[in-house]
Amino acid sequence: MIGRLRGTLAHKQPPSLILDVHGVGYELEAPMSTFYELPETGAEVTLFTHYAQKEDSVSLYGFLKESERRLFRDVQKVTGIGARVALAILSSVTVNDFARFVASGDVAALTRVPGVGKKTAERILLELRDRVSPLSDAADATRGHVPTDALGEATVALQQLGYKPAEAHRMAAAARADGDTAEAVIRKALKAALR
Repeated sequence: MIGRLRGTLAHKQPPSLILDVHGVGYELEAPMSTFYELPETGAEVTLFTHYAQKEDSVSLYGFLKESERRLFRDVQKVTGIGARVALAILSSVTVNDFARFVASGDVAALTRVPGVGKKTAERILLELRDRVSPLSDAADATRGHVPTDALGEATVALQQLGYKPAEAHRMAAAARADGDTAEAVIRKALKAALR
């Protein structure tokens, strides 16, 4: 499995790009959210990747942020959604906006994404409600998106301990008091969870 590639951006023409890694050109498909932030061709770039093999094809997808790759994978776990719709979602909305739509049950916002009808939007809400969080990008330490507030840091730490994003956020929010450090919030949240 190929999880990450670092190389020279040799070509970019949405929806695909070619990354030259020590003389081997990897062709990847990527969402527009990644294309918007790519450097000029000839520059070095690191991409998180998703490798997909079907009976008749092999595909490689690239993402600048780990949270985008995670959402791409999560969305495809929804019944009836494949890579094309997952890429359309990431090309249309940010990870945080998508998480907010799911958390608030906003069917109308989801149906504005190309390829997502009302029934598909309802399935997304039903099947992904516990998998996404408004703090999805907060875990992107590799891109420097580390939260600086105690609540954000505690939420990320609880996710790393195995709690689902929405659950981690609820636990941290319930435990936090004014002036608490991230460590104090984590300690109180874990103590409350053991009761």
